[in-house]
Amino acid sequence: MSAESERRLLTALKPRLHAFDDDALNAEPAAELLDDFITPVEHFFVRNNGRLPPEPAGDTDTWTLQIDGEVERTASFSVAALRSQFESVTVTAVLECAGYGRDAFDPPVDGVQWGRGPVGCARWTGVRLGDVLKACGVKRSAVYTAHHSGDLQVDADNAAISRGIPIAKAMSPETLLAFEMSGAPLPFLHGGPLRVVAPGFPGSAWQKWLTRLELRDREHDGAKMNGTDYRLPRRRYVPGEAVDERDFDVIVDMPVNSIITSPRDGFDARGGKIDVRGFAWSGHVPVRAVEVSTDGERWLPAQLEPEVERFAWRRFRASINVPAGPLTVMARATDAEGHTQPLEAPWNPRGYCNNAVHRVRGRP
Repeated sequence: MSAESERRLLTALKPRLHAFDDDALNAEPAAELLDDFITPVEHFFVRNNGRLPPEPAGDTDTWTLQIDGEVERTASFSVAALRSQFESVTVTAVLECAGYGRDAFDPPVDGVQWGRGPVGCARWTGVRLGDVLKACGVKRSAVYTAHHSGDLQVDADNAAISRGIPIAKAMSPETLLAFEMSGAPLPFLHGGPLRVVAPGFPGSAWQKWLTRLELRDREHDGAKMNGTDYRLPRRRYVPGEAVDERDFDVIVDMPVNSIITSPRDGFDARGGKIDVRGFAWSGHVPVRAVEVSTDGERWLPAQLEPEVERFAWRRFRASINVPAGPLTVMARATDAEGHTQPLEAPWNPRGYCNNAVHRVRGRP
């Protein structure tokens, strides 16, 4: 599919998203469009590393997935076969791009300058990846999955992305081969007809348009699995410092985070009471609390709604009395292990995992 065709498809399906001036199709919503517990598909962000594959023609159940590598029996499944041979389950989970909030890093880093839009919560329906792998017989030598799809680099006939996850995560009950998103067939722009769902991991591990899943006896080394791609340094780097790839580890858990969905940035701040709401989420450690502030020093507890599912986000609400004039409202979440969002983005060379507090600014 050409870049022009991709843009037309995005405009037709998601007219309210901001499309980045990038070789690949990448687009995000404004924070206020993320105010629903289940993010509407038309407001869900779009992330790609290369050209979209051709849309499947006709019956998508003719799509096939090959399972091979460190398994006792190789196998091929259509989507129809996955539905009929394995139990279908639904997992409500947040999907977050590792580059969330990259535009806030100072000094700037390369990559798509995502704001607060590349995150959303959906109900993902499919079959447990672990059930499918068990049916193929997982060898003791298997330590990692390798995901393969039909999307290609913008200017080459090589895979745009081919990532994987540790075998323990692949066998966890929340990890799916998904064919539905929020009660409808998985949309093409979101990986339809088949994608990986790996809650708690960055979106790069949730491979779209999955055609082959290989089990490997080592950490996968496919496209975007090498160097510093989707990796964080184990130590603090100073801007401008030479990067040593040996200092970096694959991102396998997203940090605690939150977003203010109301009021919107640029709201009318004439004083009085302001109602604040939004969502908080984390990777594998549950959210414990959310607080709001107007100065970054005095923090007031917000009401945090009960957890719906482990990997879904949680609504928070607060009402604050404020004077008239320029105003900034902030929210920060804390997880069950005591990790709290920082006031400023923790700088790293690739601009990953920014979980600094979200700020919305009011005008008098």
